[in-house]
Amino acid sequence: MTHHDGRKPGLTEDAVALMAGLADLAASGLCSAMGGVSSLLRRADLGDLLADGQEDTKARGRLLLDRHAATAPAHMEVLARTVTARTQAGSPGE
Repeated sequence: MTHHDGRKPGLTEDAVALMAGLADLAASGLCSAMGGVSSLLRRADLGDLLADGQEDTKARGRLLLDRHAATAPAHMEVLARTVTARTQAGSPGE
């Protein structure tokens, strides 16, 4: 906002201008998002896209749970159990 008498805008006028700018930004973002949704709904592979999104979301959830779950067993312990299981599985057939 500019004044014809040369004075600078006050705090209230700055706040109003800021809010108007934010509202314009939100409106343009909403229009852009609606255009994206509209083009998304016209896609032929929407079912596949949604299924992929669901799988990706599940994978992200598993990663989050693994990250914050109880600590994993020691790496060497896992290797030792694997070798033991393989050795026991191979013994009877020899």
